[in-house]
Amino acid sequence: MDTDTLLTTTRSVRRKLDLDRAVEPEVLDDCLRIAQQAPIAGVFLSGFRWLLIRDQEVKNQLARPIREIGLASQEKYGHLVEPRTLASGRHLIDVLERVPVYVAACLHGRPTGGNLELSGFYGSAYPAVWSLQLALHSRGLGSSIIGYHLSKEEEVAEILGIPDDVTQIALLAVAYTTATGFRPAARPPLEEITYLDHWGQSR
Repeated sequence: MDTDTLLTTTRSVRRKLDLDRAVEPEVLDDCLRIAQQAPIAGVFLSGFRWLLIRDQEVKNQLARPIREIGLASQEKYGHLVEPRTLASGRHLIDVLERVPVYVAACLHGRPTGGNLELSGFYGSAYPAVWSLQLALHSRGLGSSIIGYHLSKEEEVAEILGIPDDVTQIALLAVAYTTATGFRPAARPPLEEITYLDHWGQSR
């Protein structure tokens, strides 16, 4: 697919993940190598790590805290999202153990300071996460970022053996997709969200 199509059709995939097809290690490795080329602040380059989770027992343990927080979050905030989106999220919560592989993005160190420092810390990891999602999509795989586990970061760290001085940034559920032909999503018109020179001033 061409670049514009890839960029506009890489969706958060939940209900269309193929839970019965294995993700080959070499395919995932190719995607990770591509993601490594994403922009990152030099001070964090040596501390970035991927953690791949394939073992079924580990996935079973990981699913418990994610599901607990996910269901509580849907109960509290579900009224704020469209029913279709809520159902999609609930589907993934229900099948967490069956996801073929999870990819966790981590950074050595703990974020400190204000907006400047936090932007540099987390902003050094997410370009790689997005690049990974793009690379996966270009090869017929889908992914979805899961953040629920961060509410139980210590418990998840114990399950995965993550040291105390390593921060979990994002967890991706990864699988081949059961459908193709993903389309651009509905978004607000550019004119409504773009200002010129001053906040609120239209172009």
